[in-house]
Amino acid sequence: MPIKVQNDLPAREILERENIFVMDENRAVHQDIRSIHIAILNLMPLKEETELQLLRSFSNTPLQIDVTFVKVKSHESKNTSSSHLNKFYVEFDEIRAQRFDGMIITGAPVEMMEFEEVDYWKELTEIMNWAETHVTSTIHLCWAAQAGLYHYYGLQKRILDHKMFGVFEHRVLNRKIPLVRGFDDVFYAPHSRHTEVPMEEIRKVEALTVLAESDEAGLFLAMAENGRKIFVMGHPEYDRVTLDGEYKRDLAKNLPIDLPKNYYPDDNPENRPLLTWRSHANNLYTNWLNYYVYQITPYDLMGTPDFSRK
Repeated sequence: MPIKVQNDLPAREILERENIFVMDENRAVHQDIRSIHIAILNLMPLKEETELQLLRSFSNTPLQIDVTFVKVKSHESKNTSSSHLNKFYVEFDEIRAQRFDGMIITGAPVEMMEFEEVDYWKELTEIMNWAETHVTSTIHLCWAAQAGLYHYYGLQKRILDHKMFGVFEHRVLNRKIPLVRGFDDVFYAPHSRHTEVPMEEIRKVEALTVLAESDEAGLFLAMAENGRKIFVMGHPEYDRVTLDGEYKRDLAKNLPIDLPKNYYPDDNPENRPLLTWRSHANNLYTNWLNYYVYQITPYDLMGTPDFSRK
């Protein structure tokens, strides 16, 4: 499927080498088709890596996706160049008046802080509130899932005894719901976090429907308001070597880190990591784009849908 991005976005060249159809702005304007408009609020420190992972995740749908990368203005990124951010990202104020078919809010390495201590927390909650009336469906990833569960439902996170780190087995629940259509009964997905929202607290919230969970890793996937809000506690967008990079980075810094579970063959970090989650990750994003974005929003975003949730 065609992903519409700015002509010189660095991720574009990599995607094209992978035989993923990427359409530049010049070609897109000559097509008589309404693109699906997706905003990505990228809170991850290595933004170019996250851009590539998420764009790759969109590559298995026939829809034309028009992506807008969004940054917070209340935080200065130290791991991505200002030239990249200024060229390829917009601030929230620049899109405040627009409506989007879908939105993804990424995780962030701030989970050990209280939510209100995060320097962009006020801006993030403003964006989440805005999304309720301007976005058809929003995916919250990892820390953003914890932030959303706290902001919308008052669910507190708790610090784990050890980092949830590796690739874990999950079970599908509520199979008839389209978001998990095509999933196997058991599937794998990466996690990389120091905190969690307890399953027993999540189950107390009637508005939340749990779609997949793990005996070891807890919640993986839940949704509310018929898919208007989706919470993904893991990192389905991770590529083969992301956990490897995190593990070896922490080792180099002499930080306490366990070997990622169910990841290296024979638990040997010299071996090439196994990629065991890609098909279900692609399925998740394809189902989201099809059933909760494309089939819900109209041709003219400024007319409907009705965001009042009546």
